[in-house]
Amino acid sequence: MPQPPEPRPNIVLFMTDDHAVPAISAYGSVLNRTPAVDRLADEGMRFENTFCTNAICSPARATLLTGAYSHVNGMTSLQAPDHTFDATQPSFPELLREAGYQTAIVGKWHLGHGGDSDPRGFDHWEILPEHGVYHDPTFLTADGERTYQGYVTDIISELAMNWLDKRDPDRPFALLIQHKAPHRHFEPAERHQNLYAHDDIPAPATLHDDLSERASAAAEARLRLSDLVPMDLKEPVPEGLSEREEREWRYQRYIKEYLRVIAGLDENVGRVLHYLDTAGLADGTAVAYTSDHGFFLGEHGWFDKRFMYEPSMRIPLVVRWPGVVAPGSVNDDLVANIDFAPTLLDLAGVEPHPRMQGRSLLPLLRGRTPDDWHTGVYYRYYMHLDHDHNVQASYGVRTRTHKLIHYPGHGSGASGASPERREPQWELFDLVRDPDELTNRWTDPDYADVAVELTEQLGRLQKEYGDTPEGVLP
Repeated sequence: MPQPPEPRPNIVLFMTDDHAVPAISAYGSVLNRTPAVDRLADEGMRFENTFCTNAICSPARATLLTGAYSHVNGMTSLQAPDHTFDATQPSFPELLREAGYQTAIVGKWHLGHGGDSDPRGFDHWEILPEHGVYHDPTFLTADGERTYQGYVTDIISELAMNWLDKRDPDRPFALLIQHKAPHRHFEPAERHQNLYAHDDIPAPATLHDDLSERASAAAEARLRLSDLVPMDLKEPVPEGLSEREEREWRYQRYIKEYLRVIAGLDENVGRVLHYLDTAGLADGTAVAYTSDHGFFLGEHGWFDKRFMYEPSMRIPLVVRWPGVVAPGSVNDDLVANIDFAPTLLDLAGVEPHPRMQGRSLLPLLRGRTPDDWHTGVYYRYYMHLDHDHNVQASYGVRTRTHKLIHYPGHGSGASGASPERREPQWELFDLVRDPDELTNRWTDPDYADVAVELTEQLGRLQKEYGDTPEGVLP
């Protein structure tokens, strides 16, 4: 059994919703400053190559809990009346609780509610219904609904700290603080309504990408800034703008609202860190910050997520653990969100459940990379041509240097997905020469050997994880 440092650490995990890596200054953001997350990075480890395995809310949250891929935990698409999470399956909070930890979750759950979908393995839970709302939110508890006046990001932090006040001080705890922010549609706190009002936020280099060098799946998706609705923009588009000027205007409206919501989020991370300091808990607590998936912040002229492209697939991961993790350290190994559950168990000296498919990051946190560490991350998105965003189902592999994506032309197991089929397509990107993924090399003869190698690796990963998409790989 793993042997953690004694005494066993407390655990605080911040999981946000749609917080893209380029909007965190610890990762070099040119958009905004995030001093609280930066503090965690300064005092701990920043992971550079962390990825989700299915870039949509409910599946990512199910993977966090179970350490398993969507086809194993059953959450292939968004929580819906006909598609909810079976919370009775093995999860890291349940195993921590059995090992003597006090466990709690506050904030976004988005895995269904009622019966077997209620949170399990938690001594305390207070969750938002579905996505929840930003102002005056209602929360669900084991004892019924509770409504609070105020801003949801502030309230989630207050609920978390209230639970910490009431916990047994003689037992370790694991607290999941799962924020709604910065999920669309963006509603900043009143104190941030005018933040960036007089600033011109830098636009990504690919804002005006015409998508011409990509599979047709990219061009048909409804993720363009022109697809933003009045609720997003909050004022009419000025008359007389060219197509290019309108895209730039829409970007400024979009990104400023997004960053205003993040300002409140980072403030509240700081509030909890201050609580740990003043309560004398900081030295004995491992704190991690991550997001369920990435988000397009104007890259390729897009918003939202779903695709396997970097802005959508890549997620932040920052971990502070005094006495174990070297302050200011950086890790560039490939990490996936299936690794989170085994890691949190390993910190506590608890064996992962045999069903869990990830690996503990504890060696990496200690500054050592095992010789047999991940050489590729397997990804699969199921919601084929969903009615809102029209993104095709896909799967693929991301290595340190390349990415292979397959659009099989159909989906499966996806609530609300279309049965309409498309011709199968492949994309291959050289992430060293083309980090913005602008040119598909699948048919380039210079990449023929790479294509064969990645296709074989994709097949091996599918067999390793027990996933068998219909009739594509040998």
